[in-house]
Amino acid sequence: MARIPQQVIDDVREKTNVVDVIGQYVQLKKSGSKNYSGLCPFHNEKTPSFSVAEDKQFYYCFGCGRGGNVFSFIQEIEGLSFAESVIKVAELEGIEVAEKYQDVSGENEVNSKQQQLIQMHEKAAEVYHHMLVNTAAGEAALDYLHKRGLDDQLIEEFNIGFAPNQRDFLSRVFQNESLNTEAFPETGLFVERENGDLADRFYQRIMFPIRNYQGKTVGFSGRFFATEDFADKEQPKYLNSPETTLFNKREILFNFDKARSSIRKNGTVYLFEGFMDVLAAYRSGATNGIASMGTSLTNEQIAAVTRLAQELVLCYDGDEAGVAATDRAIGHLQESSHIDLSVISVPEKLDPDEYVKKYGQEAFMKLLEHGKETVFSFKMRYRRMNKNMSNEKEQVDYVQELLHDLLNVDSLIEQDRYLTQLSTEFQISRETLQQQLRDLRQQQRSKKQTPKQVDVPPVQEASQSSQKKTQVQKAEELLLYRLFNDETLNQRFKQAQVTFVHEIYQELYMLFDAYIESEGEFVLAKFLDFLKDDKRLRNIVSTIASLDVPEEGSQQEFEDLLTVIQSSSLVEEIKDKRIRQQEASQKGNQQLELDLAVEIINLTKKLKQAK
Repeated sequence: MARIPQQVIDDVREKTNVVDVIGQYVQLKKSGSKNYSGLCPFHNEKTPSFSVAEDKQFYYCFGCGRGGNVFSFIQEIEGLSFAESVIKVAELEGIEVAEKYQDVSGENEVNSKQQQLIQMHEKAAEVYHHMLVNTAAGEAALDYLHKRGLDDQLIEEFNIGFAPNQRDFLSRVFQNESLNTEAFPETGLFVERENGDLADRFYQRIMFPIRNYQGKTVGFSGRFFATEDFADKEQPKYLNSPETTLFNKREILFNFDKARSSIRKNGTVYLFEGFMDVLAAYRSGATNGIASMGTSLTNEQIAAVTRLAQELVLCYDGDEAGVAATDRAIGHLQESSHIDLSVISVPEKLDPDEYVKKYGQEAFMKLLEHGKETVFSFKMRYRRMNKNMSNEKEQVDYVQELLHDLLNVDSLIEQDRYLTQLSTEFQISRETLQQQLRDLRQQQRSKKQTPKQVDVPPVQEASQSSQKKTQVQKAEELLLYRLFNDETLNQRFKQAQVTFVHEIYQELYMLFDAYIESEGEFVLAKFLDFLKDDKRLRNIVSTIASLDVPEEGSQQEFEDLLTVIQSSSLVEEIKDKRIRQQEASQKGNQQLELDLAVEIINLTKKLKQAK
């Protein structure tokens, strides 16, 4: 592989708009004339603190402090090396890069083990798929899928496969491919027998590859395929890969990699219970459907979805268990995000896959488009389940529960509509219902006040830490900001012979100066490339570039900044020499003690002059 020349890196960066690239991972909204904002993809948050500056071509999160240019964003979000991120950005933006620079697989030594594990999963998916579509062993499973409504195109699209009833099938394939046998146990594709031998984890199963958000296979879900020869009743219906360094079911969503572009385009995501429901929706035309890994939604999954979507539509099974799961999901989503929610209740207690088979794809698309109901409308139905609505006590309980639910309805129009419905149905005056709602809202506010004093959200913690910066640190950051944005100041700064007090800022200045010497002018996005090997410095640069200060400074401000920094530097130097003077006195070194006394006097004079 040839090293990517700087000219190629510059060309890719200059032809790329950082907003366009980050917008494929984060739902961005215009904020002011030049910036965009959204929920940070690097930490969980409910209110946006992630900012993208289109004019400066960089991003910065005021919550967690991460920042950089388009390449560093892709490095972090995709877990790639710098060279890999350059190629990835070029692919995303349709920029041609010579083929000799595109093989960057050897660049990322830190992730070489992870790449090896991904390679094994990709190979397993390829082999399983071949077994399903090209062999007699997979013929019955393929026929079953066809009967379930999956055509060959969909099976190819999702790379669905079949693991035959042989416990050494995959291990033999891997050995024939000369894959690293020492890494086999880490893949999760094998189980260890009592004698220490490895056996295939998946056998006699239809295999659904599970991909991460970058589209790489990191695990599998295998559906047991019973036949006359093999009808083991003790086999679980679905068997998932175990937790590995690649596969964390808390973070993975089925089909999220394929659905992302459609979610961004439509602003809507459909959440289903199972893989077959996602596939049924996909073949019907709803390509923005996803499913969790057989568990309740996690905060990590919710954060991934809310960064892209404006609306989440829950479309779980229509039976009683599915309705209960919908209610649990609503509670978790309302607690963890501000995303707009709606519900589709599948008629006749069917699941989406069954509905498509019974009524067809067109009918299902109409259900998705026109069958949405509000969360409160769902709650009104859900609260009635298992209640005797002719009993006055249960009627009162029902109304009381719904008033609690109404606290989560922000729309005044919706509130008015539902209060009218409740008032009419149960012959309770609207004034009484409204007063009860006000009382409940006041109770809710009172309860929220106490935990806020104890549990400080991440964004507040970050802002507090920034407030703890000393006056000198603030001065150093502002000075660097001015140096970045005014090319005439660097020579004057050198002539002043002032050294930054804090080592990190001095290091950053020296790199800045070296960059200016080399490039002749300062370009923020390019300077961040210059710092590509030091994430800490990149984040500091992004923090400085995001300072909320007037664009232009004054001569007086520049001199004041130098004075603050120089004075602090002299104070530190005087402290250091006084410590050394005490040590010299303790050791009886009178000459050194005297020399240091003279130096302290001279530094003190300088400090007075500086002030």
